[in-house]
Formats: sequence, structure tokens, C-alpha cells
Amino acid sequence: MRLDRYDLKILQILQENGRITKSGLAEEINLSISPCWERVKRLESSGIIEGYGAKINTAQLQKRYLVQVEISLKQHSAQAFARFESAMQDCEEVIECYATGGGVDYILKVTCEDIDKYQRLIDKWLISDLGIERYYTYIVTKTIKQQQHKIKADCDPLLKAV
Repeated sequence: MRLDRYDLKILQILQENGRITKSGLAEEINLSISPCWERVKRLESSGIIEGYGAKINTAQLQKRYLVQVEISLKQHSAQAFARFESAMQDCEEVIECYATGGGVDYILKVTCEDIDKYQRLIDKWLISDLGIERYYTYIVTKTIKQQQHKIKADCDPLLKAV
């Protein structure tokens, strides 16, 4: 699928304002409503637009601690990775999990009500034999920067086939 400047502008606008009306979006990119909406539907069906949602400030709802965790597994087999990754998918406290190359196997972002509950979660993982060899915990004390990657409408590399 090739993206042109209209597609990139649509992505840029929807990333900033997912609640924009069809007519508002069409006006912003200088297309009529029908062709504009067809482009949006094409971007959705291709999987480039995965969905729409609200960004919730959970700190306003309930005080939660954010913890970054580095995890190394004892074994490096497909079965060991699958078992660990399945457990992370099923754990609601894990809000992000990345497989990494280098010194550790996974980097997790975990939220919890307090540090005791976090430690109980880690203890549960260790007891359940997920194959964790070692882990390092980093308690986030202050968020300096947090943002989603922004689409730039004038970014030529994105005009190539996706």
C-alpha cells in the first residue's frame, strides 16, 4: 500500500484529534467528504489505523506506581519465551512488554497500587516458574517526557510502500 500526502495528513490529524468529524477532516485536508472518508476506511482496513480511544490520566482516578522491570530468562528457547510472553499478556498490571536484544530479554512497564503489591506480583512470577533468572526493578519517581510517535505529513520515507 502506498501512502500519499493526503493519507499522511489524515493520519497526522486523526492522531491529534480522533474525534474530528468527517466534514472537519475533509476540510482540513482539502478533499470532499466521500473521497476523504474512503481514505480513512482504507487506512483502517489495511491496519495502519488500529483504533481510536481516549488518553486517560489514570493518576487522576487512583494513585498508582509505575515500575520499569528488566527480566532475563534462564533458558532461551521458543517454549520458554512463549510461556513468559503468554503470562505477560494475561497480567493486567503489565501495561507494556518488549522483547529486547542485548543484556536482558524483556523490558516491562508495570503499574501497581503500591510497591508491596508489585513485590507480591514478582514473587508470584518467581513461584510460578516462568523461568526468570534475574530481574531488575526501577521505580519511576517522575515522568519527564511521555508522548506517542507523531506522524509528519512531509516525511518522504513514509510515502514509500507500507
